[in-house]
Amino acid sequence: EDFLNLIFKAMMKDSLNSSHPVSSAVQSSEQIQEMFDAVSYIKGASLLLMLKHYLSKEVFQAGIELYLHYHKYGSARSDDLWDSMNEITNGTLDVKKLMKTWILHKGFPLVTVVRKGKNISLQQEKFLYRVEPENWTSDASYLWHIPLTYITSSCNFTHCTNAYLLDQKSGM
Repeated sequence: EDFLNLIFKAMMKDSLNSSHPVSSAVQSSEQIQEMFDAVSYIKGASLLLMLKHYLSKEVFQAGIELYLHYHKYGSARSDDLWDSMNEITNGTLDVKKLMKTWILHKGFPLVTVVRKGKNISLQQEKFLYRVEPENWTSDASYLWHIPLTYITSSCNFTHCTNAYLLDQKSGM
């Protein structure tokens, strides 16, 4: 419950146009200090949980172990983690491409799901809680790669989970 409360607080901050990406280039020590906030830490943790759920606990764990093995006694960049995950998935999923849409964009998407009979349509757009005129910029080009999981009437959440990657503005 405590982590969920932190997530919602971070999402509130991240839903403002004045937010910042989880990862970005910095030129000064002041910019570095500004980066260490709820958006960086809590959103970052949430993104790792999202990836773990999408890949499966076993695949995610194997990717973390590979990453730690490659970078023990050394330093690493964020791409190194995604590269380790890509290696574990054997090219079946471009984890780096997926995760860069989350860590290099500020904010998060609103996914609208419409059901018509047996058909489902999906659409994503950037969610803004409140537009701040002094900080407003157009984010129409933002596109996230959103891993969606779902169940059907023929299975339950613990035994059968289907996955779909929404990597366009809309999908079916």
